[in-house]
Amino acid sequence: MSDTEATGNAVFTVPDMTCTHCEKTLRAAFEAAMPGARVRIDLPAHRLEVAGDAKAARAVIAGAGYRAEPV
Repeated sequence: MSDTEATGNAVFTVPDMTCTHCEKTLRAAFEAAMPGARVRIDLPAHRLEVAGDAKAARAVIAGAGYRAEPV
């Protein structure tokens, strides 16, 4: 069972998310595109988890200029 199936959330590795500026950029992108979405970021692990549609979440990440790999 994948993490997504276990939690009901979309979980991604975002390898090019490397600093707090990246984190702020992604949080702002989610707030603009998916207001109120619960976003959890583990910066050292380059991991992002968001409640909601995985396809939409991946599009938000890509739109912010980052590469997302589903976990």
